[in-house]
Amino acid sequence: MKNWKSFRGSGKKHSLKLTPSQVLVLGFAAIILLGTLLLSLPAATADDEEIGLLDALFTATSAVCVTGLVVVDTGTYWTAFGKTVILLLIQVGGLGFMTFATMVFIALGKRIHLRERLIIQEQQNRLALQGVVRLTKYIILGAVAIEAIGALLLSIRFIPQYGMARGLAYGVFHSVSAFCISGFDIIGEYRSLTSFADDYLISGVVIVLSIMGGLGIYVITEILRSRKFKRYSLHSKLALLITFSLLSFGALLTFVLEYSNPATLGPLTLGGKMLAALFHAVAPSTSGFNTLPVDQLTIATRFINIIFMFIGGSPGSTAGGIKTTTAGVLLWTVISVVKGRENTEIFNRRIPRNIVYRSLAIVTISLLIVVVATIVLTITEDAGFMEILFETVSAFGTVGLSVGITPYLTPVGKAIIIATMFAGRLGPLTVANALARRQNRKKSKIRYPEEKILVG
Repeated sequence: MKNWKSFRGSGKKHSLKLTPSQVLVLGFAAIILLGTLLLSLPAATADDEEIGLLDALFTATSAVCVTGLVVVDTGTYWTAFGKTVILLLIQVGGLGFMTFATMVFIALGKRIHLRERLIIQEQQNRLALQGVVRLTKYIILGAVAIEAIGALLLSIRFIPQYGMARGLAYGVFHSVSAFCISGFDIIGEYRSLTSFADDYLISGVVIVLSIMGGLGIYVITEILRSRKFKRYSLHSKLALLITFSLLSFGALLTFVLEYSNPATLGPLTLGGKMLAALFHAVAPSTSGFNTLPVDQLTIATRFINIIFMFIGGSPGSTAGGIKTTTAGVLLWTVISVVKGRENTEIFNRRIPRNIVYRSLAIVTISLLIVVVATIVLTITEDAGFMEILFETVSAFGTVGLSVGITPYLTPVGKAIIIATMFAGRLGPLTVANALARRQNRKKSKIRYPEEKILVG
């Protein structure tokens, strides 16, 4: 990237050898390390509980990568201090450490230089450098406002059940966890929100928070600025279309496949079944919470969840996966090829080929990560293939849904899931961006002759 290259070479005092991608990786790693140390303190665990360093690292990674997979029960294992540390890690990991660094700079009245702007651009997955600081302010203010409203609404149900102090704490924790789509809960006994399967307030608030977190502040801002769909940017149009198509499709399939399942939707009323089906359409794409026991879902439903977890949320959000717009670009590319069109066209707009190549790179790298992690886990773990694949994709998509094998992973298995969560939060996009910049820096002036090969 020309701006980054010239910045590296300009000035001795402010020269920086690390690329924005490398800064992000090291920054997230540093936050995980700090979280691991804090969670390793005796004050973080409940009486008679002792956390191992690997389990503390697993929990810190899961929180910073807003995943929600746990090896110990969050509600009963950790003290108030430990839960507070986890909550802060979720918030920092969900919004990004550069977002908080920018907030500190703004509060202190310091100027945001080109170096910081480039790192923010990388974190937000923005194509342009212009407006990244302003968008960061919107992210901070928007997140605080949305999480505060969510906490108040959730507290309406939690306070009568758990008391004032505990109810408010539950409201704040689950609101932040839902908006940052981490899936962490403090209900206890690995139950997530299964006690509220037919609770319209709890389920409704979590659904709305998770969808907003999965769309991202950029899309939400456009929706607030203009209510007409045709005025939205192509990014927002595609993100909204794919997101709500997945939700509708997922809710319908879950409702049909689980309707008579006595362990899931079977005992609920018709309204409860529809609510739980919608909740579990949102869960694999964004929230990570569950109101139905995941290990009791039919194999077909779990496989659909795997696909949704792999796709994830939208760019610029706290969600993981390959992202909705990436899936959309590839889908429309296939449609364009089938129709015999030379270019990928979406909503009467032509998608640049470098975006198509970038999408292909993201999907390829993502599949490679999932395949390698799954193969290794089938060797190290005593579990079925479907369970291992589900847990791996959940880790990569930073979703947090689990069929219950995570607490029983071997040390090697925990290390693999830790690496997968970290790669899912930063890997595919970071690697794809790094490759694109490397090509820009080393752009060849040689144009080789074209030759066709047989495909398909």
